[in-house]
Amino acid sequence: MKLYLASGNAHKAQEMDALARAGGLDLQIVSAREVGGMPLVAEDTGTFAGNAAKKARALKAKLPPDAWVLSDDSGICVDELGGAPGVESAYYAGPAGDGAANLRKLVDVLRGVPAERRGAHFMCVLVLLGPGDAEHVFVGRCDGRLLDEPRGGGGFGYDPLFVPAGETASYAELGEDVKNRTSHRARAWANFAAWWSARA
Repeated sequence: MKLYLASGNAHKAQEMDALARAGGLDLQIVSAREVGGMPLVAEDTGTFAGNAAKKARALKAKLPPDAWVLSDDSGICVDELGGAPGVESAYYAGPAGDGAANLRKLVDVLRGVPAERRGAHFMCVLVLLGPGDAEHVFVGRCDGRLLDEPRGGGGFGYDPLFVPAGETASYAELGEDVKNRTSHRARAWANFAAWWSARA
């Protein structure tokens, strides 16, 4: 079955597809790019769940009524910054910024903050819309800490700065296999997969 992903982010589509295959789910993850692209959505609800639902509804409006759409909103929440950048993680360096600029800004903002105050967590909220537009929400969280400087060449976004709890290396060093088992998105996906399997 096709599951349309309400995102223009190629990394997210690849990650979700890997999770589906690893979990043995009979799902084909279809990027919004394959159906003309993701509609422009103002992510202005102030919550991960609200933003995810808004994106899901925007893509669903372009698809047949019986289509299934999955969207996510995710970000990094830094203790020292009162939970920021949070829902603004993708735009932390400004609307013209990109992943590299966001990462540099977070490194600069936290410069000089001691290790014991560098706690953070990634959050992911998945929203599933199916026939009849019934809405299902799945949440995942991954706690950890932030390094002083980025390390590793893998991953994307804030991965080079984030060390998950119980590890000594960043997600960018640990590789996709570890990330696909332990990340915030993997945990939200596990909740979704359990629901999907029970439904089937």
